[in-house]
Order: sequence, then structure tokens, then C-alpha cells
Amino acid sequence: MNPTLIVITGAGSGIGKALAHYFRDLGFPMILIDRSEQSLLENFSSSPELHLLLGDVKDEATWRSCIRSAQKMHKPISHLIHAAGVLQPGFLTDFELSAIDFHMDVNAKGCMLGSTLIGREMKNQEFGHIITISSLAGLAPVPGLSLYTASKFAVRGFSMAIHQELKDYGVDVSVLCPDLVATPMLDLQLQFPEEAALSFSGSAKVLTVEEVRDAVLKLMKKPQPLLCIPKRRGWLAKIAGNWPFWTDVFRDKLHQKGKNRINAIRKE
Repeated sequence: MNPTLIVITGAGSGIGKALAHYFRDLGFPMILIDRSEQSLLENFSSSPELHLLLGDVKDEATWRSCIRSAQKMHKPISHLIHAAGVLQPGFLTDFELSAIDFHMDVNAKGCMLGSTLIGREMKNQEFGHIITISSLAGLAPVPGLSLYTASKFAVRGFSMAIHQELKDYGVDVSVLCPDLVATPMLDLQLQFPEEAALSFSGSAKVLTVEEVRDAVLKLMKKPQPLLCIPKRRGWLAKIAGNWPFWTDVFRDKLHQKGKNRINAIRKE
């Protein structure tokens, strides 16, 4: 791992913030992207080696600005880390139609736009690494989180396809699929015990942002197309995604287990 310039989306909170703090302390040059100016300015200060970019990842202009910023810094982008993500629980019969764009714009379109535009830069320079933080929901369907699931399936499929396209040009593409992580997104899900129950049906341990950060570092040191954490939950998600029959068989039991876990966490 020898970064020349790291781009991180969703850098103002959660996993993106943890990664940005870590790389800042190491002195790595970065461009940090977030749509919340307050979140960026509360956590980081702009400098010649640290550029703060206010923008929405779904907008092409944000990514064009990112590329121009890299050019002004006179550094090629070596790593693009997609950490921006949104989630709004809701059953098909209940969610607003606007929630479709809400999920697809940030979770899927934002990754696709950034990976396309910066991936082309990396292809021309013949090196680089794109890492997208997806979810185990990108492997197994989660009723109650259907839109989130769809967006994460989309970005996983896109990333694994461009992995094949870019590998001969010296560019790596990786997808990281973590289980539940202790971020504001988890706090939101706790408010929707019915919709989010299956997300909480796994082990009692919730991943920390530091554990996800360490998984990203692992990928940076030794790239691979897909990494699931924890590994056991990844295998279970793959089984559920490939053989939906088993999801139907165990759904009620897992749903109740998840609700019980949510209630236990809310009482802590």
C-alpha cells in the first residue's frame, strides 16, 4: 500500500470519517467528499494535502470537481473509497416512491459515476484501486430493506463487472460487505424493529467502524474482488442469496431473533 492520493466519499460521518481520520494521521494526501458542509468542517481542516469537497455523489459535477482538485494537487488518484451510503427502512406497501431515488442515487448511482470517471483516469495512468463498501444486504435479500438491498446488489454487481474490465490495466476493484456496523445507520434501524429485524438476526456482536477500517486496509494491502466481514456471516448471506428457498424456511425464526436482539439493544 503506497497511496499517492486517496478519495473518500461520505467522509463526514461513520466509516468514511473513521477512514479519513486514520489516513490524515498518517499524513496521506486526501480528497474528502460529503454533502454536509457542517460534518466536513467539524472534523477536518483544509490544507495543501487535504482537500474538502462539498458535493453530492449522484452529481457528475462533484466527480469532475474531484478530478480537477487532484490535478491542482499534482497527484494521481491511487485509491477511491466509496463510503457514502443511505438507508431508510420500509416495506413495499409503505415507503414513499421518492425513497427509490433516495437509495439508488447515493448507494448505486454515486458509486457508478465515481467509479466510471475516476476509473477511466486510473486506466490511463495504469494503476489504482477502487473500494466500495457495500453490505451483506448486497448478497442476501432483506425484506423490509428492499430498496437498500437493491442498491447494494447493484453496486456489487457493477463493481465485480468492472473488476474484470480494469484488471488488465493495473487497476484493482474491490467490494467490502460488512455485517451491522455501529454507525448512525444502525441507530436508525433500531427505530424500525419490524422492517429491520432480519438485519439483526446474526451474531450478537456489532462491528465497529475500526473493524471495517481494518478490512479496508487489508484490501489496500492485498486486493481481492470481494471481502465479507465477518466471514461466517458472509457465507450465510451467500447461501441465502443463492438459495432463496432456505430464506423462506427460516425467515420467521430469524425475524423473531432479530426483533429480540433489537429490543435487547434498545434496553442497553
